[in-house]
Amino acid sequence: MQARSALFDLYGDHLRSRGGRAPVAALVRLLAPLGITAPAVRTAVSRMVRQGWLEPVRLESGAGYALTHKGVRRLDEAATRIYRTGRTDWDGQFDLIILDPLPSRTARARVSANLAFLGYGSIGERTWLAPRASAEVDALLSEAKVRYDRFTAAHAAGTDGAAMLVERAWDLVALAAAYEQFVQRLRPVVASAPASGDDEAAYSARFELVHAWRTFLFRDPQLPATLLPQPWPGAAAAEFFDQHAARLRPAADRFVNLCLEI
Repeated sequence: MQARSALFDLYGDHLRSRGGRAPVAALVRLLAPLGITAPAVRTAVSRMVRQGWLEPVRLESGAGYALTHKGVRRLDEAATRIYRTGRTDWDGQFDLIILDPLPSRTARARVSANLAFLGYGSIGERTWLAPRASAEVDALLSEAKVRYDRFTAAHAAGTDGAAMLVERAWDLVALAAAYEQFVQRLRPVVASAPASGDDEAAYSARFELVHAWRTFLFRDPQLPATLLPQPWPGAAAAEFFDQHAARLRPAADRFVNLCLEI
């Protein structure tokens, strides 16, 4: 588990609801059970500051780091998809984005990764679509200095045509297999973690669960059931995640609170 990715998980799953800030020492303590060293934490924090996700702050307990507005926006967007608290219905229309040519391979890769994170799939190097519009897209592309056109579009062939389009934009076979592997790999991890009696073990297991689930933010746009093959393994994986994330949450929260108080 990389330190930068773990910090995103830590701020998103625990610190956002606690004011979005924490002292450096607490960050180190909270990532230590995951095998992440103090130097790795500090290096990752510095990188996230340069990228505009975190900013240094002075806290009563010493130096710390807080989420920027950009960081809050990104984590709130992620949270609605991780815990599926946003709108899940579909009106039959796609959010369609056509980009102007990007100047370099690095710029293309960065924009592509960010659009994928927001739930967009590609049907060409410059054409992206999603079943629901993301409020973060305009800010993302403006920040990247990318000119684009944006449309709301429905497929002329109705649901059948939309389903075929979805198969072009996303590899549903690979995604289904990834959901099945997620359950198989995480089942022994969470099964061995007690809901009480060892808060650090519960925290570590839950952190690994959320970290693994978060990877689907880059792969699954939460397509409506009408556009997915049935039965869809993602539904069973979501039930598995919800059950164990909720079961381990109280113990994980106790461990986080302890680390923040020390």
